[in-house]
Amino acid sequence: MPALFDKEILISLSDSDHDVTQIQNSFLSIELTANVQFDNKFDGYEEAYKDGTALFIGLKSASQVIREYIIYHGGRTIDGTLQNDSTTEQFIYNTVKPRSEKNKRKHIHSLYENIHKYDKSACGTYVTIREIEEAINDQVSIPYTMPIRFRLSIPLDNILIFSGFTDYPNSLLGDLKIKFKINPNAFVFAQVNSIISMAKYFTMNKTDLMAGGPDKLKIIEILFRNWSLGYQYSKQFTKMGCTADLITKISIELITNSGLKNLMGSITPVTLSIKNYVVTEVTANMSGYKATDDCLQRVRDFFANRPFVVPSQRVEAWSFPTSATTTGIRTSQNIPLSHVTD
Repeated sequence: MPALFDKEILISLSDSDHDVTQIQNSFLSIELTANVQFDNKFDGYEEAYKDGTALFIGLKSASQVIREYIIYHGGRTIDGTLQNDSTTEQFIYNTVKPRSEKNKRKHIHSLYENIHKYDKSACGTYVTIREIEEAINDQVSIPYTMPIRFRLSIPLDNILIFSGFTDYPNSLLGDLKIKFKINPNAFVFAQVNSIISMAKYFTMNKTDLMAGGPDKLKIIEILFRNWSLGYQYSKQFTKMGCTADLITKISIELITNSGLKNLMGSITPVTLSIKNYVVTEVTANMSGYKATDDCLQRVRDFFANRPFVVPSQRVEAWSFPTSATTTGIRTSQNIPLSHVTD
């Protein structure tokens, strides 16, 4: 059943077919359709450029889409996490993750330099200028609304409370469920580099473009030849609900009577926001394996008289470089962070 705007979603993370669930290899798949609002129609683009220029709308990290969450474990409610500010929690946690881990998984983490390459790791949707035009061209009132579909993959170990889980023994610890809300304000947008996106479009559609005659190819060539590196548009992610300077017009203008043409671009402040959304599908993709009855009994016997702990997060100890004095302790630590500003 679809989950409407600002409604809670409850899903089970344990499976009766898996005696041991491997949290580190498991993930949530979320499919939602959001009504994205624009205050500009991007109607100044040359016809030949509309299919090859695009905006990226998505998330810097898929786990940031969870606004708040509660864990139900063996019938108990676990709410001692930063559940009321989960997006901030996931942002802080992901800043210390190595770049290699962010890049190797599909649709998990969006680095700014990777979205221009249409990298598989990018978490979001590419919307071409033509798609925007077709969706909002007939609308007369501002803001203009366009439905956009997103499919997100959230590794469970990207959620801080699960970061310490490795092999989770269901038969010992009971059922595990998570209830969470979506945070539409976690979404970001950015303008894809027009030269890179047009080059990709030309490469993928070269045969059709050549069959369409030389005129369209000449117009595309003007973009490559006359593109100005001085265009001062926002070359970064911008949070939904905020304003960014985007290229809203790329046109060809005749500058001499002999037929010499030049590329003209216009940069305008544009605000994108999410009006509402509908979550159409949530799936828990759990990795695990079945244990024999003899194996389970041995585990029960082992822990029958021994306490055991399932860690929820990593704790690091840092030693002070100087000893304490009567005036207190002054110290600092340099901790390298990976792509914090991306």
